[in-house]
Formats: sequence, structure tokens, C-alpha cells
Amino acid sequence: MLAGVFQSPGVFAVQECPMPILQRDDDVLLQVRACGICGTDLHILSVPPGIPVEPGSILGHEYTATVVQVGAGVVDLQPGDTVVVDPSLTCGACAYCRMGLPNSCRHIETLGVTRNGGLAQYSVVPARTLHKIHADVPAHLAALAEPLACVVHGAEKVKFQPGESALILGAGPIGLMFTQFFRAAGAADILVSEVSSVRAQVALENGADRVINPQTETVAVDLAVDAVGSLFDIALQSVRRGGRILLFGVNQHARAALAQYNITRGEISVYGSWIAKDSFPRAIHIIESGRLPLEKLVTRCLPLRDAPAAIEAMRRGEGIKIQVLPNAE
Repeated sequence: MLAGVFQSPGVFAVQECPMPILQRDDDVLLQVRACGICGTDLHILSVPPGIPVEPGSILGHEYTATVVQVGAGVVDLQPGDTVVVDPSLTCGACAYCRMGLPNSCRHIETLGVTRNGGLAQYSVVPARTLHKIHADVPAHLAALAEPLACVVHGAEKVKFQPGESALILGAGPIGLMFTQFFRAAGAADILVSEVSSVRAQVALENGADRVINPQTETVAVDLAVDAVGSLFDIALQSVRRGGRILLFGVNQHARAALAQYNITRGEISVYGSWIAKDSFPRAIHIIESGRLPLEKLVTRCLPLRDAPAAIEAMRRGEGIKIQVLPNAE
């Protein structure tokens, strides 16, 4: 089969790889329908890699597929089922898993990072990672289930209410999903901070009321979301007293200088949100309902052979979400 492979730091290629086979009773063989290119993939392919991956690994963790074959121990899936994949493989036995915090699992593995992922024509995964989705949902939208499940998890933490205001810092795919989500939830005012003029326009098309520069414009919103991972200080400056901050984006090198007094004096609640946590079913229901205009986030769909060009386009900041269709010509 063809697969998109991490070869060495900064080097990605589409190449022939052995077809995966079932090895355990709970394994499921999938034919991949669509797989999204994510910022995580760009971090993996940076030099030096922002996320360590073994050479020869197949990338891709945002994907939807059709079940081809199931192991002897799989009872709730059958060939022909359409599914989306939760790429986080947790142990279920560590202290955090037992506390109901599987996204903090001490032994977590991730498809497309520590195990072969979905940027390939076929993939083998444990049945527990799979969630059924209606077959009539277009593949390029079903593949958004993973990032949307992460957004749903974050949104549930801050308990956003109709009539509230929000500032979204960053208009990448995640920031735009939050914009759509809060618009559908009845936000009174949604502000987006974005330096790219192209993405600023996309933010307006996805439900933002205004695009602002919070460093030059004073705001006091109910909720500020850092979708970038390095803007905690700006979020703190932009939220009202008694408001909330959601730290969602990831940048391991960011170090913000903060006046802790402002958090205490303003009784500001700060939430960290890491990947998805039991939120895939809700994300799938949202996709199936069509309540969010998710199609606006998909810039283009490309065959697997064009995946290197897709990654280069994402590096240049061209487009929002590019979906790869591994079995398309």
C-alpha cells in the first residue's frame, strides 16, 4: 500500500509500505477514507522535530475509514461500517485512567505519532479507538471528528452560556472551530485575534463579529481562548473580572510573564484542556447534525501522492484544513 512516512527530521515521503494485518483479537483493519493534515504533523516534521517520532513511522491522526476486517474478539463492528478514529490509546490501568482522566494517561500512545497512523491506504487499530458515524457524512467532514472532539472537551470545561462574549486568539482550524461552536451556542459577541489578513477574513466568514488586535484594543470578554499556545498574557489582559480563560493551543517553548495578582484580584478562572476526553460521541453528533458549517474549514482534498505538497502548503500558511484521500486517484 501507499503511506505517508516520516523518514528523518524534516523529511516526509509517500512510499510503498507493507499492508498491515490483524495481530490481536481486538484489531480492526480499516480502509482509510480521509486523513487531515494537522499542526502536529508540522511539528513532527520541523527541524529539530517538535515531537519525536521514529523514522519509518506513518503519520496522520485525524482520520475516518471503512471497516474491512475485524478480529475474533470484536463484537460491535463489522465489515462495511463507517468509523472515525480516536488516536489516543490509553492503558486503562494507571492512576489517571482510574481517576477518570484517560487523556492524562501515564502510558498514552498516539496513532500517527508513537504508532502508525492514518495517512495511508490501510490502517490497523484496536476496536476501542473506533466510533461509528453515518455513512452519508462526507469523508472530508467525518475526518474532522478528532479536532472537533478536542474542541468539545475544551468548551465543556468553560461552560459557555448563550449571551456571553468570547475572544478567540488565533484563527487556525481550532480557533475557527471554537468560533463556529460558540456562535452555534448563542454567543452575543465573538472577537478573533489573527495577524494573517487571509485568516482574518476566514474568521469573519465562520461566525466572528470582529477581528481585533487585543494589544492595541481594550476588551473585557467573558471568555478568552488561547488557540495558539503562547498567548496566556494577552488572554489575561482581555478577560473581564470573574471571567474564564481556556488554554488550548500547545507550544512547549512558550514562557509567559504574568502578574499573578491580576488573576487573584479579578477572580479569573483558568482552565487547561488537553486533547479529547470522552467527547467523540458528542463531536460525531454535531457533525451528523450539520449544525456547524464545517465545510468552510476544508480548503481542499488531495490524493495521497500529493500529501508532500499539502504539507508544504500548510507550512506556508496556505489554507485552513487540507484533507488527504488515500484511496482516491
